[in-house]
Amino acid sequence: MQHQVLDPCLLGRPVHRLPVFAGQLREDLVQAMRLAMNRRYWGSMQVSDVAFSRLDGSEAARRWLNFSAPAGNLSFAIERKVLLSILNYRYGRGKGADALPDEGQVRVTATEERLAVVLGQQLAGTLAGRIEVNLPPSDKPAADEIKPLPSVQPPRGSWIITVSVSEAASGLSGSVWFALDKTMMSDVLRGLLPERESKRGGKSAPPLASRLQVGLNGRLVSKEITLGALFDLSVGDVIPVSLHRADVLLEESRLFTAAVTEHKGKLCLTSFEDIE
Repeated sequence: MQHQVLDPCLLGRPVHRLPVFAGQLREDLVQAMRLAMNRRYWGSMQVSDVAFSRLDGSEAARRWLNFSAPAGNLSFAIERKVLLSILNYRYGRGKGADALPDEGQVRVTATEERLAVVLGQQLAGTLAGRIEVNLPPSDKPAADEIKPLPSVQPPRGSWIITVSVSEAASGLSGSVWFALDKTMMSDVLRGLLPERESKRGGKSAPPLASRLQVGLNGRLVSKEITLGALFDLSVGDVIPVSLHRADVLLEESRLFTAAVTEHKGKLCLTSFEDIE
């Protein structure tokens, strides 16, 4: 049995309720794809699953499109065989539209690229709408249209939503992906808070990160010497050391390095850098 690995940065946030949002989004996508204006693209395609995960770097080969939404920015990618199938359905009816196109034999065209943008705007609007519906009235962002942005690869570790689609007639199965920026993901999680927490009249508790106290230790210097040299030390002896960057530890785990400075007669740590 596999267990979900918890990210300590997300403790206290309703990550365990993301499947609820995934189910809501699936229903929204099913309805959106059945609208007359969208059905001409999607045809008989079905949404079989929606799931959350984290971007791990293996998605670099995808052709990501970026859009601005009322709640933030998001990236969109569609598996090419799915895009070609939609393109075939939209413009190739009566010419073997039910047959799966061979990706290797079809060159990328401007029509294909424009269609990807159209589909991205459609589905991004549905996603942004679901995020807005879940938020309390006081937190809803100002209404705005979904606008294309310059293409940028989403950073590693971003939250990604995988939408699995299929079509029985052609035997097609593939995926569509969304990558959310931190602002949008924060709104997703805030919209999943239990009702009693979202209706506190604006007096919500401070974030867990500002309430949870931890003890940090600064290791200014360390030096290895032989046991014999240690026993030979006497009062007044000097151990030569070089003071470089200090290690900052939480218990025994190194979190940062920091520069050591003097301020009003006290040693201080500054210029913190993460330990990669």
